[in-house]
Amino acid sequence: MFRKLIRPILIFPLCIYFNGQKVNSNESRNIIEEAINEKEDTIYVDYLAISQIITKKNPELKSLNELISASTFNIASKIGKKYPSADLQAIGIPKYIAAKNFNSNTQTTKTSQFSVNPSINIRWDLIDPLRGSEIKIARDNYEIAKNNYEIKRKDLIQEGRARYHKYQKSLEEIKNKKFTLQLSEISLKDAQSKFDAGIGTKFEVLEADAQLSRDNQSLNNKKIEHEINKLLLKEILDIKGNFEVKEEQKLTGYWNYKLNKNIDDGIAKNLSLKNILLKESIKKSQANNYSNATKPNIYISNTFSSVFSKGDTLAVNIDPSESGSSYTNTISLNFTWNIFNGGQNKNLSKFSKAEAKSEEYAFNNIKNNLKTSINRSYLNLKLNEEKILTSLKEIVSTTESLRLSRLRYGVGISTLKDVLIRQKELSNAKSKNIDAIYNYNLKLDELERLTFLKKSNNCMKKNNDTPNDIESICDFKI
Repeated sequence: MFRKLIRPILIFPLCIYFNGQKVNSNESRNIIEEAINEKEDTIYVDYLAISQIITKKNPELKSLNELISASTFNIASKIGKKYPSADLQAIGIPKYIAAKNFNSNTQTTKTSQFSVNPSINIRWDLIDPLRGSEIKIARDNYEIAKNNYEIKRKDLIQEGRARYHKYQKSLEEIKNKKFTLQLSEISLKDAQSKFDAGIGTKFEVLEADAQLSRDNQSLNNKKIEHEINKLLLKEILDIKGNFEVKEEQKLTGYWNYKLNKNIDDGIAKNLSLKNILLKESIKKSQANNYSNATKPNIYISNTFSSVFSKGDTLAVNIDPSESGSSYTNTISLNFTWNIFNGGQNKNLSKFSKAEAKSEEYAFNNIKNNLKTSINRSYLNLKLNEEKILTSLKEIVSTTESLRLSRLRYGVGISTLKDVLIRQKELSNAKSKNIDAIYNYNLKLDELERLTFLKKSNNCMKKNNDTPNDIESICDFKI
């Protein structure tokens, strides 16, 4: 009798709580739907087009491209030192001189004259000890600018692809949560039917309702994550309106290269390593410049100067109609030689050589880091291959387990708790598969970025001949 009295007392507040949770859950779902269902023009974004979109639209790449243009102009300016230079100078255009010269022993003279004094100086450096190194430095800087552009472009493409995969993953997670929600609705319906028939308990109804609320909340969380991933993808692709992608999550390719091939190609083609070698070359060229600064500079100069005048100078009586002209042309072979400057250039040369030496250590450090990164990405790729296969088997197993649990619950030899546990296991198995495919695709993109090799559409391993039976990664369609 006491148990019959206490049971409604315990269940009544639980009913109020779970019903309230259900109402709040429905309200939050409506709010979320209103927030994310915006009317915008929709474009389609394909995975293969990401590199073209980023290369064309990204403002940071445009900035780096301008630096490449600046480097080409710098090279042209340094090469221009090989050719003669000409300077034109005109003193007074025109120049007027008025003067009076008084001497007690001679007649007073006057000056009143307009004059123009144009001159042109042509110089041609035959031997310039600094010119060759400066041209080489400019060319190395140009190569560095090109490499920096390509490094950033590949980094942005990899980031764009990663955000694409994450966006696609969130779509799959929403599907999984909707599937789980449908299972919870079936469980609630079964529990309610049993309760109405008098063979079930109110607690099972409340338990199924609570699971439905949790699954609904989990679905809403995934929708919010999906919208955040959508914003991140729009940002990097510079998309103003709405867009769509392929909703089905698939493998983007196969990796058919051995580990040694990955490491060798990654080191040989890495642009950061090439930049370090170029920086080392620049430091050595700067050291040569400081050493060559104490060598003579030999050049030819040709100076042509002329004077055109009208009026008199130092005359007793000024004749304003008097005019005259003269010119001088001088050709000479010259040299300048900075013999000693207190050892400044010698010490600066040692300074640059020491900096060049430091670049060698930086090269070895990045080389070792690159090997580690390639090894880690390669091993993680293989690990996720196994996870994909394992999670698929787990999905098959948990699906069958859930089916049997529902049958046992239907005939009364199992509990709803067992059904909900199997339901959760199936949802988790699907999540593991989604994560494994996501991480597999990420590692493929990482290996492409690190090694400069291309993933393949054809798997080198032998495919399984049994239809609908997946035994290796090659049995997946891309």
